[in-house]
Amino acid sequence: MATKSKAIHAVGKRKTAIARVWMKEGKGQIVINKRSMADYFIRPTSRMIVEQALEIAGATDGYDITVNVRGGGLTGQAGAIRHAISRALASLSPDSRKTLKAAGLITRDARKKERKKFGLASARRRFQFSKR
Repeated sequence: MATKSKAIHAVGKRKTAIARVWMKEGKGQIVINKRSMADYFIRPTSRMIVEQALEIAGATDGYDITVNVRGGGLTGQAGAIRHAISRALASLSPDSRKTLKAAGLITRDARKKERKKFGLASARRRFQFSKR
């Protein structure tokens, strides 16, 4: 299904971050917002999160990946990129879809920051009670 001229496109989301991924056959380079992954993600845990779907599917060196990511922080962006890469790999082959689904990478992580309520100090924290 994937040829050298055709790129696979997928979108991933996490918290408020949205990542658009284009995958094509290549040497395994990952470019995020026109920067290398090592320059964009300084923390090794973020790089590990991005590469997690490729390692589970066994396609670490098979694809060149170009990513546009917006919104959120670096951790949310790493999760969004992982979601998009896993969706792109799942569209390539049903075998990798089964393994990615079992690892929980295809399902979108719907957790977001809870909004602040009126009358409270934060989302759930109340102001300090004063008896007198």
